Amino acid sequence: MKNDKKKVHWLWLLLCCWAGSVWAASNEVQSIRIWPSPENTRVVFDLAAAPDQRSFALENPHRFVIDLRQHKAQSRLPAASGDASLIQNIRSSYTANNQTLRIVLDLSEKASANVFSLPPTGPYGHRLVVDFKGEQRELPVAQARAQRQPGRDIIIAIDAGHGGEDPGSIGPAGTFEKNLVLPIARRLAELINNEPGMKAVLVRTGDYFVHLNRRTDIAREMQADLLVSIHADAFTSPQPRGAAVWVLSLRRATSEVGRMLEQKERHSELLGGVGEIIRDSTQERYLAQTVLDLSMNHSMVSAHQAATHVLAELGQITRLHRREPQAASLAVLRSPDIPSILVEVGFISNPQEEQQLRTAQHQQRLAQSMFQGLRRHFRESPPADSLFAQHRSREHRVERGESLSLVAQRYNVSVEALRQHNQLNGDTIRIGQVLRIPD
Repeated sequence: MKNDKKKVHWLWLLLCCWAGSVWAASNEVQSIRIWPSPENTRVVFDLAAAPDQRSFALENPHRFVIDLRQHKAQSRLPAASGDASLIQNIRSSYTANNQTLRIVLDLSEKASANVFSLPPTGPYGHRLVVDFKGEQRELPVAQARAQRQPGRDIIIAIDAGHGGEDPGSIGPAGTFEKNLVLPIARRLAELINNEPGMKAVLVRTGDYFVHLNRRTDIAREMQADLLVSIHADAFTSPQPRGAAVWVLSLRRATSEVGRMLEQKERHSELLGGVGEIIRDSTQERYLAQTVLDLSMNHSMVSAHQAATHVLAELGQITRLHRREPQAASLAVLRSPDIPSILVEVGFISNPQEEQQLRTAQHQQRLAQSMFQGLRRHFRESPPADSLFAQHRSREHRVERGESLSLVAQRYNVSVEALRQHNQLNGDTIRIGQVLRIPD
């Protein structure tokens, strides 16, 4: 009887070991996605379970190798979606005795790699992420870094939220937020670039992720006068709808939606990868803090003014969720030297608004209203060295007894030019009206 119990005990241990080995070897590469961007290339391996891996680089030729341990036999890897010039080929081999899948990425050039895993979040399961960083590529408008000249363009950085591995919020019909905000950003950029004295810079130009801190860095490198981040809102219930504009709060968010936005931003950081730490190496701590506080105060005031103008224009073409700028502590708003606003164009979680946001007509109306609000803001408060400031110096406030022809004669311009420059339908003007004088 005692021997029988020992046999049962050993059989139970063997069974547990066998089950454990089967479970441990249950990982599998389900799909591969490649996300190219101007500054790096991201390769994402979607896995059935959390990865147990090691990785290393090889040269002559350039390769990057990933060993996935405890991986069940897989005849071939799934075809990768997307492509990048850096990734020439992805191949694999399998070693049955130690249950290791070796994945080899053939590279077109030498590139450093950052490898990390991500737990299930949003629409994705377990992932192994490889970020390749090659030589720094030129950003689209490098001439913006040059010394500014009087009469310069006002530069507006437009940030389409989320992107790549981070879809943002997902609507009831399956619409990804990232796929709505990029075309709106492009439409806004086109309107800005068609306006003399204004220039747009897109923070991301395609479907790839840009880390939250990097978004403000790009705006700073472009010497932007304002950063506009475009998003689509979401809530736990389908009822809320309408556009809103957010500015920085140094305290907690002013509403439940704001607190959800802050939570969603942390979710985006997780989807995007590892965080970054901003260090201040300035020795003159107190002087630096004073300058920083003054700069931040100026940025917050300017951002609030811009947000108010954008809200007023958005209210002409769509419902507003809030008629005043809302406040939240979001990373994309925290730049102390660049006024920044975040525009939520509507609630993607509302079925009717989701369908409306998908239409090109509504996207164009949203872009047009944002442009009008931004143009109005900079006409009222232009940077001192900008073309808008020069034009503002050529303004005339109508006084009693003055006519359009009299004002035109005073500034030596034609009545027709004065009429067109101020978008007047006739020759009627009113006392106190401000007319812009054409060059």
